[in-house]
Amino acid sequence: MAVDSAARRPSALRPVLIGGALVTIMGLLFGVPWWTLVAAPGWGEPAFAVGSALFAGAALATPFLMFAGQRPGGDRLSVAGSVVLGAAWVLFSQSVLAVVVRVGLEAVGVADAARITAAWVAAVSAGLLVWGYYEAMRVPRVKEVDVVLPRLGKGLDGARIVLLTDTHYGPTDRAAWSAKVTEVVNALEPDVVAHTGDIADGTVAQRRAQAAPLADVEAKLARVYVTGNHEYYGDPLGWLAHMRDLGWQPLHNHHVVVERGGDRLVLAGIDDHTAHHSGHPGHRADLTAALDGADPDLPVVLLAHQPKQVAVAEAAGIDLQLSGHTHGGQIWPFHHFVRIDQPEVAGLSRRTDRTQIYTSRGTGFWGPPFRVFAPSEITLLKLRAA
Repeated sequence: MAVDSAARRPSALRPVLIGGALVTIMGLLFGVPWWTLVAAPGWGEPAFAVGSALFAGAALATPFLMFAGQRPGGDRLSVAGSVVLGAAWVLFSQSVLAVVVRVGLEAVGVADAARITAAWVAAVSAGLLVWGYYEAMRVPRVKEVDVVLPRLGKGLDGARIVLLTDTHYGPTDRAAWSAKVTEVVNALEPDVVAHTGDIADGTVAQRRAQAAPLADVEAKLARVYVTGNHEYYGDPLGWLAHMRDLGWQPLHNHHVVVERGGDRLVLAGIDDHTAHHSGHPGHRADLTAALDGADPDLPVVLLAHQPKQVAVAEAAGIDLQLSGHTHGGQIWPFHHFVRIDQPEVAGLSRRTDRTQIYTSRGTGFWGPPFRVFAPSEITLLKLRAA
């Protein structure tokens, strides 16, 4: 009996630990800006009361809005919660910087240092949020990258792969945005278009209209897709089937071979790193299955949602891995936290003599509709033979 009780103890403590962590995070996220903007400057009792009420209300409302927004018909609540959360993060990061600045100002005898830094936090945060909203909602700029693959045949030299990832069709209706993204992709005249997951937050039924323009994406050789972690929060089987209906080839631990100019290239894909926790039979990242039957002498481009999956790619001698997931941090300085979990945050990196990885900052955004110092992108990768 003692063994059974010990086995149950972690599950019993789990809600307490989660609740404690949530309270701590929300306390810091809203408490530090409250101190910087409301308490420390000493604006007077009326301003203190109003400001304190606003911060307390926002701190209490945010978890409710985020969780209630996950229910059917809760998109507006989700958007509201995400906006407040994003604003709180920007205010928090600027407030942390303001503490350092305030100490410096007080050290040199500047009067009203608390009020000066409070005004600075408010003005800079407002500017960053306006700019960040624009950056999140605009059609991504095209980022062109040349990638030299020593094993690539001359017939494939100059092949153009367009990478989309983390479109996150969600509570904010971006059907028109999606159509404009498709126009940009088609203008690039790609040989291959790859989508490396997190296509949507929600089911196919909820996000069908936003995903519809993907049917119009044009590629000379292939349109390929793999799941991200967010598919497994919702409807992975539905999205795999729907992408096939839209004319894309889901690479569910599978590969296809494309040919140009007499030379061939393997396009392989694996499920997201979290897929084995989903409860769906056969869903797990399985590179051995993905490469089964592939000619080992051909170069391989691997689609894998998370950069951390590159460890398996390195061991298998993959030539190039394409990933997303990180959003480049999305809102500065969150990229420092991303580095704790992922080996790469953005851009092209060489991992071994053979294996390279390109990590996109993402085409869309998740949650807060802001991008601060982490611009979205539509990536055009031009493959070059050695």
